[in-house]
Amino acid sequence: MLSSELWRSVGDVYEAILSHPFIIGLTTGELDEEKFRFYIAQDSLYLREYGKVLAIAAAKAEEREHSRFFAESLARSIKVEQEMHEAFMRAWGMRAEEMSPTNTAYTNFLLATAYSRPFHEVVGAILPCFWIYMEVGSTLKAKGSRNALFQKWIDTYGGEEYERGVKRAIEIVNELELGERERRATKEKFRMAAIYEYMFWDSAYRLERYPFRLTSPL
Repeated sequence: MLSSELWRSVGDVYEAILSHPFIIGLTTGELDEEKFRFYIAQDSLYLREYGKVLAIAAAKAEEREHSRFFAESLARSIKVEQEMHEAFMRAWGMRAEEMSPTNTAYTNFLLATAYSRPFHEVVGAILPCFWIYMEVGSTLKAKGSRNALFQKWIDTYGGEEYERGVKRAIEIVNELELGERERRATKEKFRMAAIYEYMFWDSAYRLERYPFRLTSPL
């Protein structure tokens, strides 16, 4: 199955994600909360752009059921994830304002793929965000966290409802009738997005920012 090929193609990336100090720190409770707040703010900005990508995927899908799935995924991502992010940020008294360089690069990649490439490649680019979060959430939920804040995040992505949606997305990629060239292109987009997922957590751990303000001081 294509999904098996896709997951095998990012085995090295996924292992690097699981061993990253940001992910490890979520379960040990030792992650600096400033880095977690930075991540939440960036993820809130990411989801705004990701929602556009899901909308384009819904429009490009030729199968009605595939279109409905991505449209419903858009609604769920806005409702569940954004509500969680906004609750965190309200409690902290902060707002998400400026994208990090990695966040900008990742969302630009997704949007460019969504606008310019065929449906199967768009699905390939979208899927790592669904799939990797499910796998990470499941792994971390089994371990738990000593930090209640981190545990709330883990419970969102390690839950059964989230898992059902991800498994349907995986089924969709297996339902696509693709030639060898199309499968290869889908795999390339999948791996690129998976690498960006690693870079996203890494950039939060480093509190990555542009070396200069994006708005002119003049």
